[in-house]
Amino acid sequence: METHHVQYGNTCITFELKRKNVKNVNLSIKPDMTIVVSANEQVPLDFICDFVKGKGAWITKHVKNFENVQPYKQSPREYVSGESFKYLGKQYRLRVVDANEEETVKYFRGFIYLYVKNRHDHSRKAKLMDQWYRAKAMRVFGESLDKVYPVVQKYGIEKPSLDMRMMKARWGSALIDTNTILLNTELIKAPKYCIEYVILHELIHFKYNDHSDGFYTMLFTLMPDWEKRKLILDEEIVREL
Repeated sequence: METHHVQYGNTCITFELKRKNVKNVNLSIKPDMTIVVSANEQVPLDFICDFVKGKGAWITKHVKNFENVQPYKQSPREYVSGESFKYLGKQYRLRVVDANEEETVKYFRGFIYLYVKNRHDHSRKAKLMDQWYRAKAMRVFGESLDKVYPVVQKYGIEKPSLDMRMMKARWGSALIDTNTILLNTELIKAPKYCIEYVILHELIHFKYNDHSDGFYTMLFTLMPDWEKRKLILDEEIVREL
């Protein structure tokens, strides 16, 4: 991967260039504000730099959006009553409860209840919450895949399996070789319609393994409001992470 710079007005735009077998020059901005450009080996560097400069207004606008949410990074969790946790786009207050028997996590009526035998065991509380989030994520992600997959099935896309892990700069990834969609565990904090957008995005990659015109045509056709869903992910959910 190469790093290059272009000057746009008073702003120096730094971008990473990936040489890939793609038809078009594609540009994306990650939530960590990294600018990534992918282009075929035959595309001259001068052309790519002019392309990035031409996107200067769009780039500076979206980088500014991400800068605005960076100071809201989640502070270290204490897992004490009153702390706020997000689940499926809604905020829930935590209530730590002494467990007489099983240590578990439940949620209802605007609260998440953490039943634990030792209120002062931070690592145990963290582990219980992580296990709860992961169990919810596997169920919700599976249900969302079952809901979204039928709309792409007619395009000859085989239904993939699901896996998940914590990822720093992306919501999902299509692993073509293993026919697997890898989802960010943090996605469980987003509304279901945002989860469905990420899954559809990755499903389409099994037909178009790039961000070509064909990819976006299919995405717009199957989910006309995908940009609104993505905006919520990038500007509201990122704020909570």
